[in-house]
Amino acid sequence: MTIEELELIAKNVKQENDKYDYEVNVCMDLACASQGAGALKDALVKAAETSEKKVLVRRTGCMGPCSHGPLVRLDPDETLYHHVHAESAEAIVKNLGEAPVPELQCDLNEHFDKQVRVVLENAGYIDPEKIDDYIARDGYKALLTMLVEMTPNGVVHRITESGLRGRGGGGYPTGLKWSTVAKANGDVKYVVCNGDEGDPGAFMDRSVMEGDPHRVIEGMAIAGYAVGASKGFIYVRAEYPVAVSRLTTALREARRHGLLGNNIANTPFNFDVEIRLGAGAFVCGEETALIASIEGRRGTPKPRPPYPAASGLWGKPTLINNVETFANIAPIMRNGGKWFFNMGSERSKGTKVFALTGKIANTGLVEVPMGIKLREIIEEIGGGVPGGHKFKAVQTGGPSGGCIPEEMLDVGVSYDALLKMGSIMGSGGMIVMDDTSCMVNVARYFIEFCMTESCGKCIPCRAGTAQMFTLLTRICNGTGTLDDLALLEDLCSTVKETSLCGLGQTAPNPVLSTLKYFRDEYMEHILHKRCPAGVCQMEAVNSATSIEVMA
Repeated sequence: MTIEELELIAKNVKQENDKYDYEVNVCMDLACASQGAGALKDALVKAAETSEKKVLVRRTGCMGPCSHGPLVRLDPDETLYHHVHAESAEAIVKNLGEAPVPELQCDLNEHFDKQVRVVLENAGYIDPEKIDDYIARDGYKALLTMLVEMTPNGVVHRITESGLRGRGGGGYPTGLKWSTVAKANGDVKYVVCNGDEGDPGAFMDRSVMEGDPHRVIEGMAIAGYAVGASKGFIYVRAEYPVAVSRLTTALREARRHGLLGNNIANTPFNFDVEIRLGAGAFVCGEETALIASIEGRRGTPKPRPPYPAASGLWGKPTLINNVETFANIAPIMRNGGKWFFNMGSERSKGTKVFALTGKIANTGLVEVPMGIKLREIIEEIGGGVPGGHKFKAVQTGGPSGGCIPEEMLDVGVSYDALLKMGSIMGSGGMIVMDDTSCMVNVARYFIEFCMTESCGKCIPCRAGTAQMFTLLTRICNGTGTLDDLALLEDLCSTVKETSLCGLGQTAPNPVLSTLKYFRDEYMEHILHKRCPAGVCQMEAVNSATSIEVMA
């Protein structure tokens, strides 16, 4: 495959699409599919076939506002329909070129206007199982241009210049990581994509793999060229069957077009990618545990150094980035490092994809520039808390993150700002809670998750999270004491400072942040045996009531 052949494919796709007067794009992400998007697409195809209008019906990946699904976007007028079902197919096709169907029209201007789409730029515009659709939107252009015009050092320099930081949670500078692997000694090196997204409420990486799989593959190939690797692995949990299927199709198509394999673009560069399935262990999101799992061993972390950049997969230098990080690479290579650097805040560049869930009107995927205020994300893009309830907190960073109260909502979203508030960026989960949520119970939920997902290798995490869960359960049940609260705080410090890997080191964050911002709720449970939100069942109160009744 050459650049000229790539341009010819893009030209042919455009000519083919120009034959149609209208395009009807149907979101086939899991959220929409679960609400009948498959039957809707079939009905739209049937309606298009019987219509005199020239209509192209296309399945796409996630368009963003999942709570409004099934979603349909009409082009060229870019009308968005929501809550669409199969029985509306004929009306949609009939009204093409005329006034939109009023009961289906969706007004989410503010939701989209605040977003800047880099990772999600193809969302809703391409069929994820058709490589030609990806190529028509500049897909693989960055890879082939780089192979012909740039040196590996030049690629590393551009990524470094962009200021991109790892989107998997830690925020380590991507250019520095690539540079380290590139300089490491060894004839064999590997590139690994971490698609083991296990945070409750998080679905950013899954949606990218399902909706734009070639973007991830292209990013990995560029990384392979930059660091001197000829083999890549995508580690994705087996619970993502649609992502696995679409990645498999994408890899097959990329090989068929000569975009993976030997002598890519008639150059000496060889690179191929394989998929490795994970069994759903949260701890395998940690680099060394992930490596162990790919190698066929039990997925448990090990002390570092050595770091994977020096001794990773099968003892060879290994570059590990997550899905969203790789999805940023091709746009950076096409548009330049300074283009990406000029977006975002001082120390957090570019955009970030978040999965908005919980007590929020517009649940789904959003992509916003770094530095945007939390209030803008929740109240304007997310549509605020529904049902007349009051916002209480937002959990960022999944079970490793913290709960941020309303008084902190005007802080700009960045790696450093969230860390100062007692939370982390994480991979991008953002769970909104309202006045019906008990923050003590929320902390218990996340500690239970970390306790269950602990690999058990180190005592602080294995025993510490279990004891923390016991103490939080007692407080929720109304049997906790002030001594229990003091012990809980001591345990948080011990687990945080002595655990082997990031799972244990960050597990106390939900407890520490709720203690910092919502301590009054803990005191209500302990001193007054009352849950302010009415969520927790108080054993002490129930027992007292039973005794009183018996008397």
